[in-house]
Amino acid sequence: MRPVSEHQRRIADLLGLLTPTRVAPAEARGLVLAEPVTAPEELPSFDNSAMDGYAVRAVDVAGASEAAPVRLPVAADIPAGAGIGVLEPGTAHRIMTGAPLPRGADAVVEVERTDAGTDVVTVSAAREPGSFIRTAGSDVTAGTEVLPAGTLVGAAQIGLLAALGVRAVVVRPRPRVLVCSTGSELTDDPVPAAGQIRDSNSHMLAAAVEDAGAVAIRRLWVADDVPTFLSTLDAELEAGVDLVLTSGGVSAGAYEVVKDALAPRGVEFTKVALQPGMPQGSGTYGEAAVVCLPGNPVSSLVSFEVFVRPALRASYGHPRPHRPIVRAALTEAITSPGGKRQLRRGRLDAVAGAVRPWGPPGSGFLGWMAGADCLIDVPEDVTELAGGDPVDVWDLTSWGRPATRSGGS
Repeated sequence: MRPVSEHQRRIADLLGLLTPTRVAPAEARGLVLAEPVTAPEELPSFDNSAMDGYAVRAVDVAGASEAAPVRLPVAADIPAGAGIGVLEPGTAHRIMTGAPLPRGADAVVEVERTDAGTDVVTVSAAREPGSFIRTAGSDVTAGTEVLPAGTLVGAAQIGLLAALGVRAVVVRPRPRVLVCSTGSELTDDPVPAAGQIRDSNSHMLAAAVEDAGAVAIRRLWVADDVPTFLSTLDAELEAGVDLVLTSGGVSAGAYEVVKDALAPRGVEFTKVALQPGMPQGSGTYGEAAVVCLPGNPVSSLVSFEVFVRPALRASYGHPRPHRPIVRAALTEAITSPGGKRQLRRGRLDAVAGAVRPWGPPGSGFLGWMAGADCLIDVPEDVTELAGGDPVDVWDLTSWGRPATRSGGS
Protein backbone atom coordinates (compact mmCIF):
# COMPACT_ATOMS: atom_id res chain seq x y z
CA MET A 1 0.00 0.00 0.00
CA ARG A 2 1.15 3.53 -0.76
CA PRO A 3 2.19 5.61 2.28
CA VAL A 4 -0.08 8.53 3.13
CA SER A 5 2.71 11.09 2.72
CA GLU A 6 3.50 9.84 -0.78
CA HIS A 7 -0.12 10.14 -1.89
CA GLN A 8 -0.32 13.62 -0.38
CA ARG A 9 2.63 14.71 -2.51
CA ARG A 10 1.03 13.21 -5.60
CA ILE A 11 -2.22 15.13 -5.13
CA ALA A 12 -0.35 18.37 -4.36
CA ASP A 13 1.73 17.96 -7.52
CA LEU A 14 -1.39 17.36 -9.62
CA LEU A 15 -2.83 20.74 -8.73
CA GLY A 16 0.38 22.76 -8.42
CA LEU A 17 0.15 26.57 -8.31
CA LEU A 18 -2.62 28.26 -10.26
CA THR A 19 -1.77 31.03 -12.74
CA PRO A 20 -2.16 34.52 -11.22
CA THR A 21 -4.93 36.83 -12.34
CA ARG A 22 -5.80 40.51 -11.81
CA VAL A 23 -8.95 41.33 -9.81
CA ALA A 24 -10.55 44.24 -8.01
CA PRO A 25 -9.62 44.38 -4.30
CA ALA A 26 -13.16 43.46 -3.20
CA GLU A 27 -12.87 40.23 -5.21
CA ALA A 28 -9.55 39.34 -3.58
CA ARG A 29 -10.95 38.61 -0.12
CA GLY A 30 -9.64 35.25 1.08
CA LEU A 31 -7.12 35.02 -1.76
CA VAL A 32 -3.35 35.44 -1.74
CA LEU A 33 -1.35 38.17 -3.44
CA ALA A 34 0.88 36.82 -6.20
CA GLU A 35 2.59 40.21 -6.61
CA PRO A 36 3.41 42.86 -4.00
CA VAL A 37 1.45 46.09 -3.70
CA THR A 38 3.39 49.36 -3.63
CA ALA A 39 1.75 52.47 -2.21
CA PRO A 40 0.96 54.93 -5.01
CA GLU A 41 0.62 57.76 -2.48
CA GLU A 42 1.16 58.53 1.18
CA LEU A 43 -1.26 58.03 4.06
CA PRO A 44 -2.55 60.28 5.43
CA SER A 45 -2.36 62.46 2.35
CA PHE A 46 -2.42 65.67 4.46
CA ASP A 47 -1.74 66.72 8.05
CA ASN A 48 -4.93 66.22 10.07
CA SER A 49 -6.24 66.32 13.59
CA ALA A 50 -6.17 63.18 15.72
CA MET A 51 -8.73 64.64 18.14
CA ASP A 52 -11.79 66.82 18.34
CA GLY A 53 -10.40 70.08 19.69
CA TYR A 54 -8.72 73.30 18.62
CA ALA A 55 -5.89 73.85 16.16
CA VAL A 56 -3.43 76.32 17.61
CA ARG A 57 0.13 77.59 17.42
CA ALA A 58 1.95 75.93 20.33
CA VAL A 59 3.61 79.22 21.24
CA ASP A 60 0.15 80.78 21.79
CA VAL A 61 -0.77 78.27 24.53
CA ALA A 62 2.66 77.96 26.14
CA GLY A 63 2.27 78.05 29.90
CA ALA A 64 -1.51 77.50 29.81
CA SER A 65 -2.84 75.60 32.86
CA GLU A 66 -5.95 75.17 34.95
CA ALA A 67 -4.72 77.95 37.21
CA ALA A 68 -3.68 80.23 34.37
CA PRO A 69 -5.74 79.44 31.24
CA VAL A 70 -5.22 81.14 27.89
CA ARG A 71 -8.13 82.66 25.97
CA LEU A 72 -8.07 82.71 22.15
CA PRO A 73 -10.66 83.92 19.64
CA VAL A 74 -12.09 81.10 17.50
CA ALA A 75 -11.57 82.28 13.94
CA ALA A 76 -13.00 79.27 12.07
CA ASP A 77 -14.63 75.87 12.30
CA ILE A 78 -12.95 73.00 10.44
CA PRO A 79 -15.14 69.92 9.96
CA ALA A 80 -13.78 66.75 8.39
CA GLY A 81 -13.70 67.17 4.62
CA ALA A 82 -13.04 70.90 4.71
CA GLY A 83 -10.37 72.61 2.68
CA ILE A 84 -7.03 73.65 4.14
CA GLY A 85 -7.19 77.14 5.66
CA VAL A 86 -4.69 79.41 7.39
CA LEU A 87 -4.42 79.95 11.16
CA GLU A 88 -3.40 83.50 12.09
CA PRO A 89 -1.20 84.03 15.17
CA GLY A 90 -3.11 84.49 18.42
CA THR A 91 -6.22 82.63 17.21
CA ALA A 92 -7.62 79.10 17.30
CA HIS A 93 -9.68 77.03 14.86
CA ARG A 94 -12.21 74.57 16.22
CA ILE A 95 -11.32 71.29 14.46
CA MET A 96 -12.84 67.83 14.20
CA THR A 97 -11.05 64.49 14.12
CA GLY A 98 -9.67 63.83 10.64
CA ALA A 99 -10.09 67.42 9.48
CA PRO A 100 -7.12 69.04 7.67
CA LEU A 101 -4.80 71.06 9.86
CA PRO A 102 -4.71 74.73 8.83
CA ARG A 103 -1.41 76.20 7.69
CA GLY A 104 0.37 77.85 10.58
CA ALA A 105 -1.03 75.47 13.21
CA ASP A 106 1.44 73.07 14.81
CA ALA A 107 -0.61 71.54 17.65
CA VAL A 108 -4.13 70.51 18.60
CA VAL A 109 -5.58 70.98 22.08
CA GLU A 110 -8.17 68.33 22.77
CA VAL A 111 -11.63 69.67 23.58
CA GLU A 112 -11.51 68.13 27.06
CA ARG A 113 -8.79 70.62 28.05
CA THR A 114 -10.91 73.63 27.01
CA ASP A 115 -14.29 75.14 27.80
CA ALA A 116 -15.48 74.18 24.26
CA GLY A 117 -16.08 77.81 23.39
CA THR A 118 -17.30 78.69 19.90
CA ASP A 119 -16.43 82.42 19.78
CA VAL A 120 -13.63 82.50 22.34
CA VAL A 121 -12.05 79.33 23.72
CA THR A 122 -10.42 79.01 27.13
CA VAL A 123 -7.44 76.66 26.95
CA SER A 124 -6.25 75.12 30.22
CA ALA A 125 -3.28 73.05 29.03
CA ALA A 126 -0.10 73.77 27.09
CA ARG A 127 0.75 71.55 24.12
CA GLU A 128 4.07 70.85 22.42
CA PRO A 129 4.39 71.22 18.64
CA GLY A 130 3.05 68.10 16.94
CA SER A 131 0.55 67.25 19.69
CA PHE A 132 -2.47 65.29 18.40
CA ILE A 133 -1.50 65.76 14.76
CA ARG A 134 -1.41 62.92 12.23
CA THR A 135 1.20 64.11 9.78
CA ALA A 136 1.07 63.33 6.07
CA GLY A 137 2.81 60.02 5.34
CA SER A 138 3.01 59.00 9.00
CA ASP A 139 1.13 55.76 8.25
CA VAL A 140 2.27 54.88 4.71
CA THR A 141 5.04 56.44 2.63
CA ALA A 142 4.51 56.64 -1.12
CA GLY A 143 6.58 54.11 -3.05
CA THR A 144 6.94 51.63 -0.19
CA GLU A 145 5.81 48.01 -0.39
CA VAL A 146 2.76 47.83 1.84
CA LEU A 147 1.57 44.28 1.08
CA PRO A 148 4.17 41.68 0.07
CA ALA A 149 3.47 38.78 -2.26
CA GLY A 150 2.02 35.91 -0.25
CA THR A 151 -0.27 38.14 1.81
CA LEU A 152 -3.67 36.62 2.55
CA VAL A 153 -6.17 39.35 1.71
CA GLY A 154 -8.67 40.11 4.46
CA ALA A 155 -10.66 43.06 5.74
CA ALA A 156 -7.66 45.15 6.83
CA GLN A 157 -5.86 44.64 3.53
CA ILE A 158 -8.95 45.58 1.54
CA GLY A 159 -9.33 48.70 3.67
CA LEU A 160 -5.74 49.70 2.99
CA LEU A 161 -6.11 49.14 -0.75
CA ALA A 162 -9.25 51.27 -0.78
CA ALA A 163 -7.54 54.05 1.19
CA LEU A 164 -4.67 54.09 -1.29
CA GLY A 165 -6.95 54.08 -4.33
CA VAL A 166 -5.59 50.76 -5.63
CA ARG A 167 -8.01 49.52 -8.29
CA ALA A 168 -6.61 46.04 -9.00
CA VAL A 169 -4.31 43.45 -7.42
CA VAL A 170 -2.69 40.27 -8.73
CA VAL A 171 -3.78 37.12 -6.90
CA ARG A 172 -3.92 33.40 -7.46
CA PRO A 173 -7.55 32.52 -8.25
CA ARG A 174 -9.82 30.18 -6.36
CA PRO A 175 -9.56 26.69 -7.84
CA ARG A 176 -12.75 25.51 -9.54
CA VAL A 177 -13.73 22.03 -8.43
CA LEU A 178 -16.32 19.78 -10.07
CA VAL A 179 -17.73 17.68 -7.22
CA CYS A 180 -19.66 14.64 -8.36
CA SER A 181 -21.23 11.58 -6.81
CA THR A 182 -21.98 8.47 -8.86
CA GLY A 183 -24.20 5.50 -8.33
CA SER A 184 -27.67 4.51 -9.47
CA GLU A 185 -28.65 4.06 -5.83
CA LEU A 186 -28.25 7.79 -5.13
CA THR A 187 -30.99 10.39 -5.31
CA ASP A 188 -31.69 14.01 -4.45
CA ASP A 189 -35.39 13.28 -4.06
CA PRO A 190 -36.78 14.02 -0.58
CA VAL A 191 -38.35 10.55 -0.45
CA PRO A 192 -36.02 7.89 -1.87
CA ALA A 193 -37.48 4.99 -3.82
CA ALA A 194 -36.95 1.43 -2.68
CA GLY A 195 -33.25 0.60 -2.65
CA GLN A 196 -32.18 4.24 -3.02
CA ILE A 197 -30.35 6.49 -0.57
CA ARG A 198 -30.09 10.26 -0.40
CA ASP A 199 -26.83 11.58 -1.78
CA SER A 200 -24.80 13.10 1.05
CA ASN A 201 -21.27 12.97 -0.32
CA SER A 202 -21.58 15.60 -3.03
CA HIS A 203 -23.25 18.03 -0.59
CA MET A 204 -20.61 17.30 2.05
CA LEU A 205 -17.65 17.55 -0.29
CA ALA A 206 -18.95 20.69 -2.01
CA ALA A 207 -19.18 22.33 1.42
CA ALA A 208 -15.66 21.15 2.25
CA VAL A 209 -14.37 22.56 -1.05
CA GLU A 210 -15.95 25.95 -0.34
CA ASP A 211 -14.58 25.90 3.23
CA ALA A 212 -11.12 25.37 1.74
CA GLY A 213 -11.52 28.58 -0.25
CA ALA A 214 -12.27 27.00 -3.63
CA VAL A 215 -15.34 27.15 -5.88
CA ALA A 216 -17.51 24.03 -5.92
CA ILE A 217 -19.68 22.94 -8.86
CA ARG A 218 -21.83 20.12 -7.50
CA ARG A 219 -23.25 17.37 -9.74
CA LEU A 220 -25.06 14.10 -9.00
CA TRP A 221 -24.71 11.46 -11.71
CA VAL A 222 -26.78 8.38 -11.06
CA ALA A 223 -25.99 6.19 -14.04
CA ASP A 224 -23.52 3.35 -13.43
CA ASP A 225 -22.64 3.45 -17.10
CA VAL A 226 -19.20 4.30 -18.48
CA PRO A 227 -20.26 6.03 -21.77
CA THR A 228 -22.81 8.16 -19.94
CA PHE A 229 -20.27 9.03 -17.24
CA LEU A 230 -17.65 10.11 -19.77
CA SER A 231 -20.00 12.09 -21.99
CA THR A 232 -21.37 13.93 -18.97
CA LEU A 233 -17.88 14.58 -17.64
CA ASP A 234 -16.74 15.93 -21.03
CA ALA A 235 -19.66 18.33 -21.12
CA GLU A 236 -18.91 19.62 -17.62
CA LEU A 237 -15.21 20.12 -18.38
CA GLU A 238 -16.00 22.43 -21.29
CA ALA A 239 -16.87 25.10 -18.72
CA GLY A 240 -13.35 24.87 -17.31
CA VAL A 241 -12.43 23.31 -13.96
CA ASP A 242 -9.12 22.79 -12.19
CA LEU A 243 -10.08 19.61 -10.34
CA VAL A 244 -12.61 16.82 -10.79
CA LEU A 245 -13.45 15.38 -7.37
CA THR A 246 -15.46 12.15 -7.35
CA SER A 247 -16.67 9.92 -4.56
CA GLY A 248 -17.56 6.26 -4.93
CA GLY A 249 -16.88 3.79 -7.72
CA VAL A 250 -13.20 3.26 -6.86
CA SER A 251 -13.12 -0.15 -5.14
CA ALA A 252 -12.60 -3.67 -6.51
CA GLY A 253 -16.26 -4.68 -6.94
CA ALA A 254 -18.51 -4.71 -9.97
CA TYR A 255 -20.19 -1.51 -11.25
CA GLU A 256 -17.26 0.69 -10.20
CA VAL A 257 -18.04 3.21 -12.91
CA VAL A 258 -15.43 5.82 -11.98
CA LYS A 259 -12.64 3.29 -12.00
CA ASP A 260 -13.92 1.58 -15.14
CA ALA A 261 -14.18 4.90 -16.98
CA LEU A 262 -10.98 6.63 -15.89
CA ALA A 263 -8.42 3.87 -15.32
CA PRO A 264 -8.03 3.17 -19.06
CA ARG A 265 -7.56 6.91 -19.57
CA GLY A 266 -4.55 7.38 -17.32
CA VAL A 267 -6.07 7.86 -13.86
CA GLU A 268 -4.28 5.66 -11.34
CA PHE A 269 -6.23 3.70 -8.73
CA THR A 270 -4.35 2.40 -5.74
CA LYS A 271 -4.57 1.45 -2.09
CA VAL A 272 -3.24 3.93 0.45
CA ALA A 273 -2.21 2.89 3.96
CA LEU A 274 -4.98 4.96 5.57
CA GLN A 275 -7.96 4.11 7.74
CA PRO A 276 -10.55 5.17 6.79
CA GLY A 277 -9.91 5.83 3.11
CA MET A 278 -7.80 3.03 1.65
CA PRO A 279 -9.02 3.02 -2.01
CA GLN A 280 -7.96 6.18 -3.85
CA GLY A 281 -7.63 7.40 -7.43
CA SER A 282 -5.65 10.27 -8.90
CA GLY A 283 -4.45 11.57 -12.23
CA THR A 284 -5.53 13.90 -15.00
CA TYR A 285 -8.35 13.94 -17.51
CA GLY A 286 -8.09 16.50 -20.26
CA GLU A 287 -6.78 19.69 -18.68
CA ALA A 288 -8.13 18.91 -15.19
CA ALA A 289 -6.61 17.13 -12.24
CA VAL A 290 -8.69 14.20 -11.00
CA VAL A 291 -8.99 12.92 -7.43
CA CYS A 292 -11.27 9.95 -6.79
CA LEU A 293 -12.30 9.38 -3.19
CA PRO A 294 -14.00 6.32 -1.66
CA GLY A 295 -17.77 6.31 -1.37
CA ASN A 296 -18.30 5.70 2.34
CA PRO A 297 -19.01 9.17 3.71
CA VAL A 298 -16.49 9.20 6.55
CA SER A 299 -13.79 7.75 4.29
CA SER A 300 -14.62 10.40 1.74
CA LEU A 301 -14.42 13.35 4.14
CA VAL A 302 -11.31 12.12 5.95
CA SER A 303 -9.63 11.54 2.58
CA PHE A 304 -10.55 15.09 1.59
CA GLU A 305 -8.95 16.43 4.78
CA VAL A 306 -5.78 14.42 4.27
CA PHE A 307 -5.23 14.81 0.54
CA VAL A 308 -7.45 17.41 -1.10
CA ARG A 309 -7.91 20.32 1.32
CA PRO A 310 -4.19 21.11 1.72
CA ALA A 311 -3.59 20.73 -2.02
CA LEU A 312 -6.46 23.11 -2.84
CA ARG A 313 -5.24 25.76 -0.42
CA ALA A 314 -1.64 25.40 -1.60
CA SER A 315 -2.80 25.81 -5.22
CA TYR A 316 -3.80 29.42 -4.58
CA GLY A 317 -0.81 30.10 -2.34
CA HIS A 318 -2.50 29.99 1.08
CA PRO A 319 0.20 30.52 3.73
CA ARG A 320 -1.39 27.89 6.00
CA PRO A 321 -2.65 25.04 3.82
CA HIS A 322 -2.77 22.46 6.60
CA ARG A 323 -4.94 22.06 9.66
CA PRO A 324 -3.17 22.99 12.90
CA ILE A 325 -1.91 20.05 14.92
CA VAL A 326 -1.77 19.98 18.72
CA ARG A 327 -0.59 17.37 21.19
CA ALA A 328 -3.17 16.00 23.59
CA ALA A 329 -3.54 13.05 25.95
CA LEU A 330 -6.03 10.30 25.13
CA THR A 331 -8.85 9.96 27.64
CA GLU A 332 -9.12 6.21 26.94
CA ALA A 333 -7.34 3.38 25.19
CA ILE A 334 -7.73 2.79 21.45
CA THR A 335 -6.49 0.25 18.92
CA SER A 336 -5.39 0.71 15.32
CA PRO A 337 -4.70 -1.71 12.46
CA GLY A 338 -1.03 -2.43 11.88
CA GLY A 339 0.42 -1.07 8.67
CA LYS A 340 -2.21 1.68 8.30
CA ARG A 341 -2.23 5.24 9.51
CA GLN A 342 -5.48 5.76 11.37
CA LEU A 343 -7.25 9.12 11.55
CA ARG A 344 -9.93 8.62 14.13
CA ARG A 345 -12.70 11.01 15.13
CA GLY A 346 -12.33 12.81 18.43
CA ARG A 347 -13.48 15.59 20.70
CA LEU A 348 -10.69 17.93 21.80
CA ASP A 349 -10.50 19.73 25.14
CA ALA A 350 -7.70 22.16 24.31
CA VAL A 351 -7.73 23.71 27.79
CA ALA A 352 -7.21 20.37 29.51
CA GLY A 353 -4.92 19.11 26.75
CA ALA A 354 -7.04 15.99 26.36
CA VAL A 355 -8.79 14.27 23.47
CA ARG A 356 -11.67 11.83 23.67
CA PRO A 357 -12.18 9.22 20.93
CA TRP A 358 -15.59 9.88 19.39
CA GLY A 359 -17.53 6.91 18.10
CA PRO A 360 -16.38 3.73 16.40
CA PRO A 361 -13.61 3.84 13.77
CA GLY A 362 -15.78 2.53 10.92
CA SER A 363 -16.20 4.54 7.72
CA GLY A 364 -19.99 4.64 7.62
CA PHE A 365 -20.71 6.50 10.86
CA LEU A 366 -21.50 9.96 9.51
CA GLY A 367 -23.47 10.91 12.62
CA TRP A 368 -20.37 10.46 14.75
CA MET A 369 -18.30 12.38 12.21
CA ALA A 370 -20.71 15.31 12.46
CA GLY A 371 -20.15 15.38 16.23
CA ALA A 372 -16.35 15.32 16.04
CA ASP A 373 -14.17 18.41 16.11
CA CYS A 374 -10.79 16.78 15.49
CA LEU A 375 -8.98 13.79 14.06
CA ILE A 376 -6.69 11.64 16.21
CA ASP A 377 -3.58 10.77 14.19
CA VAL A 378 -2.28 7.26 14.94
CA PRO A 379 0.95 6.32 13.10
CA GLU A 380 0.93 3.21 10.92
CA ASP A 381 3.38 1.35 13.16
CA VAL A 382 1.21 1.79 16.28
CA THR A 383 -1.51 -0.76 17.07
CA GLU A 384 -2.41 0.18 20.65
CA LEU A 385 -2.49 3.34 22.71
CA ALA A 386 -3.40 3.60 26.37
CA GLY A 387 -5.40 6.26 28.13
CA GLY A 388 -3.07 9.17 28.93
CA ASP A 389 -0.78 8.54 25.94
CA PRO A 390 0.02 11.71 23.95
CA VAL A 391 -1.16 11.86 20.33
CA ASP A 392 -1.17 14.33 17.48
CA VAL A 393 -4.61 15.84 16.94
CA TRP A 394 -5.80 17.65 13.80
CA ASP A 395 -7.95 20.58 14.94
CA LEU A 396 -10.89 20.71 12.50
CA THR A 397 -12.34 23.84 14.07
CA SER A 398 -9.33 26.11 13.57
CA TRP A 399 -8.84 28.02 10.34
CA GLY A 400 -6.03 30.48 10.96
CA ARG A 401 -3.78 29.52 13.87
CA PRO A 402 -0.21 28.66 12.87
CA ALA A 403 0.40 24.93 12.90
CA THR A 404 2.96 23.34 15.21
CA ARG A 405 3.62 21.10 12.22
CA SER A 406 1.75 20.66 8.96
CA GLY A 407 -1.28 18.39 8.91
CA GLY A 408 -0.36 14.95 7.64
CA SER A 409 3.33 15.71 7.32
